[in-house]
Amino acid sequence: MTLEERKAEARKEAFALRKAAFDTRPPGAAGHLSSVLAGFRGVPLSGYMPIRTEINPLSAMAEAAAHGPVGVPVITAAGQPLTFALWEPECEMQDGAFGAQIPADLVFFEPEIVIVPLVAFTRTGGRLGYGGGFYDRTLEGLRRKRPTLAIGFAFSAQEAESLPLEATDQPLDMIVTQDGVFQIS
Repeated sequence: MTLEERKAEARKEAFALRKAAFDTRPPGAAGHLSSVLAGFRGVPLSGYMPIRTEINPLSAMAEAAAHGPVGVPVITAAGQPLTFALWEPECEMQDGAFGAQIPADLVFFEPEIVIVPLVAFTRTGGRLGYGGGFYDRTLEGLRRKRPTLAIGFAFSAQEAESLPLEATDQPLDMIVTQDGVFQIS
């Protein structure tokens, strides 16, 4: 089985686990994320607008926006890194690529913290995404310029013992779930 076939199989299994976690999610799932972000008040960060069965970071993003710039990713083209547009709670939104909402008024900036959605993760910082490589390209570019903290945000049910990863897959620095925080050394 090729690496891509192994990734496709891992994604299929992880999507099922994520959906089950989403369907039974408790209220306040972003509580630990809020606590983590409180330690970085004012640092430019990007969250994401949740789609499908992704865990929802919006309450933590809204709290962070009271103290500094918060944005969301914008897909400009396949094969390109993400750009980030400033976001505020209640700002006017429009449809972006893949069904994710983006601000109607696109004011771009570069975050120093990126909250990363995912399909599956390992406690060693491995991340399986949707397969487009957007976050891998983006984190690689941001990290070339300055230290950039990548925080994976997921349901604890999305944890995997191991994942089929390749050299271009950017590691996470921390994983936050509804149950707690995993700091990657």
